[in-house]
Amino acid sequence: MKTFDFHVAQDTVDAIRTVAATGGKYLAGGTNLIDLMKGGVEQPPTLVDVRRLGLNSITTTPTGGVLVGAGVTNSALANHRIIRARYPVLSQAILSGATTQLRNMATAGGNLLQRTRCPYFMQTAFSECNKRIPGSGCAARGGFNREHAIFGASDECVAIHPSDMAVALSILDAVVHVQGRTEARTVPLSEFFTLPGRTPDRDNVLQPGELITGIGLPPSEFADNSWYLKVRDRHSYAFALVSVAAGLHIENGIITAAALALGGVAAMPWRLHEAEASLIGRRPDGEAFGTAARVAMAGAKPLAQNEFKVDLGRNSVVRALSLAAIDRTEEDNQS
Repeated sequence: MKTFDFHVAQDTVDAIRTVAATGGKYLAGGTNLIDLMKGGVEQPPTLVDVRRLGLNSITTTPTGGVLVGAGVTNSALANHRIIRARYPVLSQAILSGATTQLRNMATAGGNLLQRTRCPYFMQTAFSECNKRIPGSGCAARGGFNREHAIFGASDECVAIHPSDMAVALSILDAVVHVQGRTEARTVPLSEFFTLPGRTPDRDNVLQPGELITGIGLPPSEFADNSWYLKVRDRHSYAFALVSVAAGLHIENGIITAAALALGGVAAMPWRLHEAEASLIGRRPDGEAFGTAARVAMAGAKPLAQNEFKVDLGRNSVVRALSLAAIDRTEEDNQS
């Protein structure tokens, strides 16, 4: 690991000023960043500790939503009574990832900023990785690509974003609160991540020095009917081959609102607006879910080793919607 300076930020202004001046990185849980530093993928000259900035609260907003501080740990977020009651799909997604020990350290803000686990990016022995070394090529295109993108990829990069939490946040229409040197701004999660295009080294729209301070959740109509389904090679401590966040609002046996997003298939949570639209006005049954699944996977462009993700995605969408449609309020009353 390359030698670096360590600075404990006294406040947000101090943190942002130091990172902007040094080209450093923010350190919160460090569960991804430290691994990247150990492997030589990241070599920041300075680490700025932001764990003492007071960004670790979960509060309700006047509009009935919730503001999650960027420093809230994944465990605290997943197990918070308001999150479990109003946004159960988010709790499910977080608890499906990593291990208890990692969730106890990892933070909400850091979860959004974690980088791809593509082996050509993670291991510096590979010289071709446009995300790590712009202009060097993409070894995954002609190499191991079983776990890679089937949507939104480019000739320059086929890596995926590994977050489970972000997929759930996508169907909740979350917004990211960001503080820069001169102003604060909010960015809809749908606009936060970037597809690789010709600049695969850039994962999101953050400007140099900007700090995520929180994640806003508007009121959700999917508390009673939602599900997060994660399909992976082994039951624990594995990233998704395909995941699905599904939310439904059902009135008098008819779907009146729907939200769907895929994980494990693109460099960002892949929202399925056309599939959502296909569900509106339908009964929550296998026919409607099968139609939505076919629409969801239209346009997929699999690589040599991951064509299985297309069928897996279709089946996973049907399964997630079927589980989301179960009336758990009735189950809870009977238990």
